[in-house]
Amino acid sequence: MPKKKRPEEIDHKEVNPNVMGLHAAVVAQPITDTLEVNYMPYAMSVIVSRAIPEIDGFKPSHRKLLYTMYKMGLLTGARTKSANIVGQTMRLNPHGDAAIYDTMVRLSVGYGALLTPFVDSKGNFGKSYSRDMAWAASRYTEAKLAPICAEIFKDIDNDTVDFIDNYDNTMKEPALLPTTFPNILVSANSGIAVGMASQFCGFNLKEVCDTTVAYLKNPDCALTDTLLGPDFPTGGELICEPAALEEIYRTGRGGVKVRAKWRYVKDENLIEIYEIPYSTSIEAILDKVAELIKAGKIKEIADMRDETDRSGLKLTIDLKRGVDPDRLMAKLFKQTTLQDTCSCNFNVLIAGMPKVLGVRQLLEEWCAWRRESVRRRVYFVLGKKKDKLHLLKGLKRILLDIDKAIKIIRETAEEAEVIPNLMIGFGIDQTQAEYVAEIKLRNINKEYILKRVQETDALQDEIEDLEDLLESPQRLKKVIISELNEVSKKYGQPRRTTLIYSHEVEVFDEEDTVEDYPVSVFLSREGYFKKIPPASLRMNSEQKYKDGDTLRQTFETSNASEIMFFTDRCQVYKCRICDFEDLKASVLGDYLPTKLGMDPEESPVFACLPGDYSGALLFFFENGKAARVNLTAYQTTSNRRKLTGAYSDKSPLAAICHLNEEEELALYSSEPRALIFSTALLTPKTTRSTQGVAVMTMKPKYHLEKAVPLAESAIVNQSRYRVRSVPAAGSLLRGEDSEEKQIGLLD
Repeated sequence: MPKKKRPEEIDHKEVNPNVMGLHAAVVAQPITDTLEVNYMPYAMSVIVSRAIPEIDGFKPSHRKLLYTMYKMGLLTGARTKSANIVGQTMRLNPHGDAAIYDTMVRLSVGYGALLTPFVDSKGNFGKSYSRDMAWAASRYTEAKLAPICAEIFKDIDNDTVDFIDNYDNTMKEPALLPTTFPNILVSANSGIAVGMASQFCGFNLKEVCDTTVAYLKNPDCALTDTLLGPDFPTGGELICEPAALEEIYRTGRGGVKVRAKWRYVKDENLIEIYEIPYSTSIEAILDKVAELIKAGKIKEIADMRDETDRSGLKLTIDLKRGVDPDRLMAKLFKQTTLQDTCSCNFNVLIAGMPKVLGVRQLLEEWCAWRRESVRRRVYFVLGKKKDKLHLLKGLKRILLDIDKAIKIIRETAEEAEVIPNLMIGFGIDQTQAEYVAEIKLRNINKEYILKRVQETDALQDEIEDLEDLLESPQRLKKVIISELNEVSKKYGQPRRTTLIYSHEVEVFDEEDTVEDYPVSVFLSREGYFKKIPPASLRMNSEQKYKDGDTLRQTFETSNASEIMFFTDRCQVYKCRICDFEDLKASVLGDYLPTKLGMDPEESPVFACLPGDYSGALLFFFENGKAARVNLTAYQTTSNRRKLTGAYSDKSPLAAICHLNEEEELALYSSEPRALIFSTALLTPKTTRSTQGVAVMTMKPKYHLEKAVPLAESAIVNQSRYRVRSVPAAGSLLRGEDSEEKQIGLLD
């Protein structure tokens, strides 16, 4: 048998080329290298260059579009076709014409997504409150920059911001726009990056400017005094909760509740909804109302239609006779997006790093950035004035002896020697000499000379003033405040979203609409559930079941009570007794797996009436462990119908007991043994899926079978089985104590 060669001894000529190709194609690469080389650059690109706004309040796509329109002269010129703007913008934004036009639509007056739109549009730009109202193609619409863009591009040519190369290094574009007001708070903005997102709700321009002025004067000012709350272009009513607003202002995270505005037309018995929350659409509202009507949850509406036209949004609801409009709207506010929560996540790029900032921190960052922009502008103007003063000083020196200057020029043989001779003759530099040499002969007069001398003095005063401005933080602050006051006065608009307080809002209580009366409920082992009124039960108390099915639980309650069904898949389903129809004892009842939408082959094993959630549940498992879980663990603030992880799945479930007060329970194992203990020995656990503690120790081939209240057990010699501490093995069950009376899963 030939000796096997080591890898370094193999002659590659001997290897099958197909095999070599296969080995060459499959190269091991650590996943960390793949993430670092391929995924991380993409993730950072999305975060930094696409989805998260910067301190000027714009994403790169917004900035590229607006700057292109500015360079096209659309700030003061007439409108041009949107397709022309889109085409020009592709020199800065190569992501395609559809994406650019979508950006323009969102910034437009016609679409109505911003309180202070930046694009003055003409034509069909759709509507932000409609999902199906599409905007026209770019070849049909026209646009220009809105007047407020003068504040966006103010002094952009005075070195207020940095300029960077575009994607192919053929032209320059601004890294930020020098906004004279905190646009980051004024313009609503949202974006989803990789592993993070950003969600800015817009605030009123006048309120933001006033708040910024107050902050500049006193950084510890109360923001809520001037910044009343978010303002939305679609109007509506903001349910003002001071604690929630304070949380948003402090952390940059949270949510505000906004609901629609409506009016009742008594003569026609109808409701008109004319403003809706910013986060929804008329189609979403109509679909949800139609769904509720179809499910029978809203019976007061005869018809609902969309009557939106050129005059604005309007949804009309025709009411049935005798319907209370206030109560119906309270019901719709709770069950539809006519009242919705607008989330806030103030995630912004600061020096290329994403940070979630509160309003005060945003103002701090913006003021620092704006202060630097103003300082750069002053430096730029100062430099221009110093250059001009330098030229005038040279001119002044020559104008003092014009005859000498003329003589030097006349006696110079070659043109190239004029500038050097002037420099030597008057002791000026080349720049000054070139400026003097370009003066027209007609300007060499007394009036011109006096004006230039006076201009030199005025220029000197201006330079000193600008230098003082640079050295005085207070004067810089006054400049910013002056510009903010000017913007507020010129472009400020009244609030569109009305503020109301939570105590003024009527909250719909579903229980108030449910007729409450006593009922008896029955749960069978096969999962059939019946709700029977007392009158029907008195007429016929004999229950009907499927062949082989028997009663599992029964109790008396009321129609408005809440009920929980635990299943064999460690899940619990919550509903109300009123969700089931009144039945007779002679029918099988509702099949719960179908009625509650349970998973395939999932079955209910226990029903519980939580009441006020003051009791506890005891879960007994076949391994002899027991878990005590307070009912409050199953209480939810929302209308959740299904909770997973209702109990531990580490061991099969043997029994569930509903505990309202401490009592003694009897446990039975398959050996058979019995054990009596007090529930006070079990400490409540905080998590629903806890494995519990050992109560009854088991031999390997036996398991816990059932648990029943001692009063309902058949045990006669109770002292024989009673224990003072757990876990315990229990005692062998005697004949006189072993009578079967109870079932395993019991309420």
